[in-house]
Amino acid sequence: MSQVEIKSKDEIVLMREAGRIVSEILDALEQAVAPGVTTWDLDALAEKLIYEKGARPAFKGYHGFPACLCASVNHEVVHGIPSRKRTLQEGDLMKLDFGVVYRGFFGDSARTVPVGKVTAEAQALIDATRESLNKGIQAMVAGNRIGDIGHAVQGYVEARGFSVVRDFTGHGIGRRLHEKPEVPNYGQSGSGMKLRPGMVLAVEPMVNQGTYEVALLDDDWTAVTLDNKLSAHFEHTVLITEGAPEILTRRRSG
Repeated sequence: MSQVEIKSKDEIVLMREAGRIVSEILDALEQAVAPGVTTWDLDALAEKLIYEKGARPAFKGYHGFPACLCASVNHEVVHGIPSRKRTLQEGDLMKLDFGVVYRGFFGDSARTVPVGKVTAEAQALIDATRESLNKGIQAMVAGNRIGDIGHAVQGYVEARGFSVVRDFTGHGIGRRLHEKPEVPNYGQSGSGMKLRPGMVLAVEPMVNQGTYEVALLDDDWTAVTLDNKLSAHFEHTVLITEGAPEILTRRRSG
């Protein structure tokens, strides 16, 4: 028997609200990203806004993670810990990975934001990663399979000379931050579990400029590229419907 939860209409209403809160706070964080700002500043802003909106942090305390925001810079792939010592510089790539819990339901999303002006190569990585997420979401149609999502992401990314991280995947989401099934960002079309209306999945390509291999820093959280080249990350929480997929964490700003 499948352990994947199919959300009820009432649960979907709450997940839409959680997704809206995540998106609005990410809009504010994105606006705050600038040279001279520390990743600690961004985390403090995130925490303030979470409670103002009547939610609570999804990440803080999760398996001991110490912050509300995963703040990963440049070659850091994911799970970067905010720090007063990490001041953003012109040309950095800032990855904002963020989630909330609202009335018992989670929302989760990520964006990569250029700090000031970045190189053409860095912008190409950002653009390819954002578009690979769009390609993955387009494959999130009832009757398709999990492998169709990863296949769409991987095909788009590798055709542009970049690589897809294997060590971290997307996931189901709902009453728990990480539910079944895993949603790899690579794979074969037509493989894996069939997508059904009412499933809610967080799909999150992590794309590297060089090798797809990663390493873990001594803080036991921050994953970095093995070759120290740049990495980008985008994520949305998406509802499978009878028709087109619904992005619950879609951007609210223009």
